Amino acid sequence: MMKKLLLMLMAGLYLQSSAQTDTTKLLDEVVVTANRFSQKQNQTGKVMTVIPRSVLEKNTGRNLGEILGQYVGLTIAGANNNRGTNLDVYTRGAGLGNTLILIDGTPVYDAASISSAFDLNYISPEMIERIEILKGGQSTIYGSDAVAGVINIILRKATAGKSVLNALLGAGSFGSIHAQAGLSGTSGQTGYRIQYDLHRSDGISTALDSSGKKKFDRDGFKQHQVTAGINTRLTNTLTFNINSIFSTYKTELDASAFKDDADNNVDNHQFMITPGFTYDLSHTKITANYSFNSSKRNYLDDSLSRGGFAHYSESEFLSLSHFAELYSKTSLSKRLSLVFGGDARWQSTTQSYMSISSFGKYTTALSGDSAKTSLYSVFASGVWNHENGWNVEGGMRLNNHSRYGNNLTYTFNPSFSKGDWKYFVNISSAFKAPTLYQLYDGFSGFAGLKPERSQSYEAGAQVYMMQKSLLARAVFFQRNLKDGIDYSYVNNKYFNNNKVVDKGVEVELLYKKSKWNVHANYTYLNGRVETNWYEFDLGTYTYFMKGDTSFNYQFRRPAHMININAGFQFNSNWYAGIQGRYVGKRQEAQYMAAPVELPGYFLTSANIDWKASSKTTLYLNANNLFNARFTDIWGFSIRPFNFLVGVRLRL
Repeated sequence: MMKKLLLMLMAGLYLQSSAQTDTTKLLDEVVVTANRFSQKQNQTGKVMTVIPRSVLEKNTGRNLGEILGQYVGLTIAGANNNRGTNLDVYTRGAGLGNTLILIDGTPVYDAASISSAFDLNYISPEMIERIEILKGGQSTIYGSDAVAGVINIILRKATAGKSVLNALLGAGSFGSIHAQAGLSGTSGQTGYRIQYDLHRSDGISTALDSSGKKKFDRDGFKQHQVTAGINTRLTNTLTFNINSIFSTYKTELDASAFKDDADNNVDNHQFMITPGFTYDLSHTKITANYSFNSSKRNYLDDSLSRGGFAHYSESEFLSLSHFAELYSKTSLSKRLSLVFGGDARWQSTTQSYMSISSFGKYTTALSGDSAKTSLYSVFASGVWNHENGWNVEGGMRLNNHSRYGNNLTYTFNPSFSKGDWKYFVNISSAFKAPTLYQLYDGFSGFAGLKPERSQSYEAGAQVYMMQKSLLARAVFFQRNLKDGIDYSYVNNKYFNNNKVVDKGVEVELLYKKSKWNVHANYTYLNGRVETNWYEFDLGTYTYFMKGDTSFNYQFRRPAHMININAGFQFNSNWYAGIQGRYVGKRQEAQYMAAPVELPGYFLTSANIDWKASSKTTLYLNANNLFNARFTDIWGFSIRPFNFLVGVRLRL
């Protein structure tokens, strides 16, 4: 595995072109996630990664988890499994729900899930203009859940000028079909965009048939998505915009790990609408946004082929979230900017479950009238850029939660640039509020939970080499988390107990010269948790607490990850790329059993684009080229070699 990676890296870096380089342009890109206002990436000391539209197009047909997993510090469990599998995001070893997902800068959640993490299956890469990944504790800027970082998904916007029609049609392995059509343009002072996406696949068996002889059935996936947006300049200083997403998908499920189920499925529906205003004066810009987000999941298992004890089961989970914010950015001078404002968040969930078994009918429910919380925050931050190369960013946020009360976060981020070198330090605190499930679930919820609180440290440097054609960045990070929310197997309740320490190193290399583009990264992660230790007693069929202990808890989070992505532009029409990914061994937790160690694996993919005309591009994406057999999630299948071929049109 390591030999393949080294050969790919050497091939990518054996470059002899003397043409003008454009690596520095990547750090001249304007980003908005670092401090809530537009600034060049090289003017912030925060650790940022930008995935532009050009990269997303070269990954056509891949899900969002497959794309994010190519970047340093990110592990996306489920990305290689059957379509519709949960895409669980682990950033720098942090647990589920500790990476905040933003859509156009607005936090999004699934308040009905255990971790409250947003379902990335709702977002197709075709809907996205670019993705900005900001790591480290970011609760001062973005509030709850930004413990390990934020992923800001920025949707495609209206094109300038006359209307443009974008379309896509692709087909591939397992009966996969991908179709998309979108209309975008500007008329007078108003820009508009509407887009429809269809994804369909016959799929593979979700559960792994370990013997290969049980003839597990295929589990299909079908998704419809519509996005629409309007922005209009009402006056010279006042702009109104509104964006909406409607996404629905149905995926077939199996009973559990290694267990098939012929008729078990889940219907998912998500709707989000976000209107907002910006008022732009000469030195001050005021922004006001409101967002409503609704998601609903309905599980139905009504066949004779079943993996559990119930003959019939049905459950529904409804999540409602409201978000409102008002903030301003003021430029006090050429080098000093201040941002201050506040936001409010309201969440509620309604849940129901019904099953019929040989024991009779069983029902349980959770009402949105009681399972609800509110969170109010005010914050202020400042950015100072000095001509001698010093940059300093800092701020504080005060939060008030309807259940646990107040908490405070802060950030301090100095950086220094000189010549081709840049050095930076980040010190920050962050928090994650208890989820509605953890607070109110009738069986395991505990209303007295406190928020998880973290203290994060980063230190790193980046440098240009080889006449600025090669950019290298290295970052050391450590995150100390207290009052972590854990589950007690003795009284079956959530509680605050464990102390978690995650630390590691990230190294990135970016080579961009002439026709070559090479991106390589390496992540090392070490994590330990101090909590109660439980053992299972077969005699009594119960857990008992053995005592406090410290252990490595990196379930699904490998200690070592390597990604290499090399692309070559043969001419104005032909482009080819190859991607290699090494994931080291890791632990998989099991219910009522000891963890399983999963071996490491190496995965290779490739893509080819041919620009047949100014309006037509043909593409081919092939994944798992060597049909590697590995396990991402214990007991569930990964996709073997698969491909998607199609055409993109711009009319």
